[in-house]
Amino acid sequence: MKRIVVMCSGGGSNFQTIIDGCQKGEINGQIVQMISTARKGYCLERASRAGIPSVVIHKSDYETMEALNEARHQALCAAKPDLIVLAGFLGILPPQTIQAFSGKIINIHPALIPSFCGKGMFGHHVHEAVLAYGAKLSGATVHFVNEEVDGGPVILQRSVEVLEDDTPDSLAARVLTVEHVLLPQAVSLFCADRLKIEGRKVRILKK
Repeated sequence: MKRIVVMCSGGGSNFQTIIDGCQKGEINGQIVQMISTARKGYCLERASRAGIPSVVIHKSDYETMEALNEARHQALCAAKPDLIVLAGFLGILPPQTIQAFSGKIINIHPALIPSFCGKGMFGHHVHEAVLAYGAKLSGATVHFVNEEVDGGPVILQRSVEVLEDDTPDSLAARVLTVEHVLLPQAVSLFCADRLKIEGRKVRILKK
């Protein structure tokens, strides 16, 4: 059974899908800790209800970004995870952490990478950019994390049609529905040792 740490910054609805998957036996893993960047995110309530240890590491408690990153890094090292899941984590992990957990960090992004991704492309900024560009398709991507923001190998993707009357809120809601399917699926595949990184590609191994 894999040890999973989830990092969140808000409501934690994607975090909930992993909780549910573990509880149902669909994910061969145990969430050993949830790290929140927000003091009052609903993700903390979700962790409490599921009996999952949680810690808040908030930027205002640290004088420098280096100190903040070091605190997060030490928290991750202490938890000894087999997998780190960035589930609505509004931050960028430093090279130290990415190198220490290479091939063991996955992220969910609310667009079809390599479109509408990279620095500054998070949350509603993504959906606003999709609509402003006039794209006909958006979607969600689960990918491994490397030192390039949103640049790691893609694990799973699924598209969502952009409707003529879409707003950032309505598009976000439909994309989130897809995220809730893809993220636990990717976590399940990882925990079953069915993901193999081959350069830019991720091969899904047969059972």
